[in-house]
Amino acid sequence: MLARQEFGLRGELKSDAASVLPQTQALMRVAGLHFMRDPTRGGLATVAHELARATGLAVRLSEARIPINDSVQSVCELLGFDPLYLACEGRIVAVVAPEAAEAALAELRTVAPLAALVGGLDVGSPQVILDTAFGGQRALDELEDDPLPVFAD
Repeated sequence: MLARQEFGLRGELKSDAASVLPQTQALMRVAGLHFMRDPTRGGLATVAHELARATGLAVRLSEARIPINDSVQSVCELLGFDPLYLACEGRIVAVVAPEAAEAALAELRTVAPLAALVGGLDVGSPQVILDTAFGGQRALDELEDDPLPVFAD
């Protein structure tokens, strides 16, 4: 983001671009796998909305369990972005049967040590709810535009 938007900020720029093949291969070994998708466009929140629409269920995410790099969180706070809506390359979002969750995490962590169980599907209206780190809840709206503004020269 810093390099693309030329905000005049400095930092150690490090790409998150990576192949998702090792992660998908690890998950293919897990019985109970229902869904996989990369959150490259629109981030985790957009994938969660796609799941809610496709299943007719509520998607509940736990803010405290979502692994977000501290420097990414800091830059997002500074620039007013929500990291849940930003492209996240080299990662996947997967849905597995509840009884397969621990096995899926164990397989994923062999190739992606920060893999985490970040939420689940609940009976209810198709929406995305974030359980906040402070004990509250908030509905995550669907992304309408590209979250990164385009600046004209």
